[in-house]
Amino acid sequence: MPKIMLKADKLNEINTQYTHTRLEKPLFLNSVPKCGSHLMRNIMRLFVPYDQHYKNTFIQFPTLKQDKIAWDIRNPTLSWGHLLFSDESCLFLKDATQIVLVRDPYDWVLARARFFMSDEFQGSIDHIKGGRVSTGELLNMMIFGIHMKVPMLKEIFMHNGASWVGTQAQILKYEDLIKNLKEINTQEGEIFFKNLLSKSGINPIPADWKERVLEGSDRKHSGTARENLSGTTTVDIPKILPDAHKRLVDFAAPGLRKLLGYN
Repeated sequence: MPKIMLKADKLNEINTQYTHTRLEKPLFLNSVPKCGSHLMRNIMRLFVPYDQHYKNTFIQFPTLKQDKIAWDIRNPTLSWGHLLFSDESCLFLKDATQIVLVRDPYDWVLARARFFMSDEFQGSIDHIKGGRVSTGELLNMMIFGIHMKVPMLKEIFMHNGASWVGTQAQILKYEDLIKNLKEINTQEGEIFFKNLLSKSGINPIPADWKERVLEGSDRKHSGTARENLSGTTTVDIPKILPDAHKRLVDFAAPGLRKLLGYN
């Protein structure tokens, strides 16, 4: 298993500066890996009392049975993770509010490459870091995977994102979250976040909701924010996915972007 080395933030301490209404139902923040999970988690952490945070682990399928207590309706908590779709996942989450965060696969390829090449990620592909493969080769690995080492884009999105479409889970696009963060002072931004909080079980919505959203979304609290990653400067990763690799994404996972609401 790869090791993720992220610096601790101060949001647990900041959480105590606010008053909270307790969750009445479990809230699970699910996501496709590299789709903004830390951003969403950090925002919601400031709306739920700290003693209702599920602190045991970042929930994934291998630990599902021991972590199912996170969704006990008798003791609701805020939890987060990358949980793939399965019969057991659905059964354990039946009483929980679930948000599934997805991202445009074109941008996901770049985010995944950037993170895998950073010092914060340590795993089976360390041997290709430091510019030892070309940018094009690296992006192809992010799309098609690496045999026995890294799963392909289609597999990750299929099990962690696409398979939750049409269920009781709420699908949230990373791009919508970013757009409304930038427009938080507009009526549209206010409607977006109040609707998101309400559907998450944060009721009533606190008067200082905007302050909490801005504090939680501050990139200084995110160990996976682009500027907080170290060791990626030796890799020339573009800001926009090249056209050739967009075609490769469409070839590798036809219909995926349309299914998730991307043109």
